[in-house]
Amino acid sequence: MEVAKGMVGDDVPVKINQERLLQLQRMAANVRTGGRGSVRRKKKAVHKAAPTDDKRLQQTIKKLNLNIIPAIEEVNLFCEDRTVINFVNPKVQASIGANTYVISGQSNIKTVDEMLPEMLSGLGPVGTPDIAQLQALMQQVQGNAAMEKMGVDDDDDIPDLVGDTNFENAGADAAATVAKDSESKDAPSQ
Repeated sequence: MEVAKGMVGDDVPVKINQERLLQLQRMAANVRTGGRGSVRRKKKAVHKAAPTDDKRLQQTIKKLNLNIIPAIEEVNLFCEDRTVINFVNPKVQASIGANTYVISGQSNIKTVDEMLPEMLSGLGPVGTPDIAQLQALMQQVQGNAAMEKMGVDDDDDIPDLVGDTNFENAGADAAATVAKDSESKDAPSQ
């Protein structure tokens, strides 16, 4: 048992646990900012950048005067690489006049093939004729692309030239024929 002096200067017997003292000294060494004898830090500073970014984003959204659109169950964003960014029960805010939409929530990335059955069931019987037209259009586009790859020309609007026709000579011959016809009508008949 060691004797420690109290605040007033009285000798008060105090029991010191040496193991606990060593543990506290090790913990104090971890938070020391300088060398021996310097003031120790009370609390480690933990920098959190995410909430400040979120606050900035919310301030920017407020400046845009976006209105919340309720009761949207699902949002699909189609990308050019045949992937779909799918949001289920998102928070959708819009400013239609500024053509600005903000979609926030949990997202999943899927392929178009995975999403097609869900989209077809969501359309119901009303969308069936539209799907048939879309399917026919897609088959026609794919057929045209296949014909272009094979080198087949499907250009029926412009006829092919026959032989070595020179349009300048043909135009001059036509003008000469018209001039002869007009002279013969003007000449007095005998």
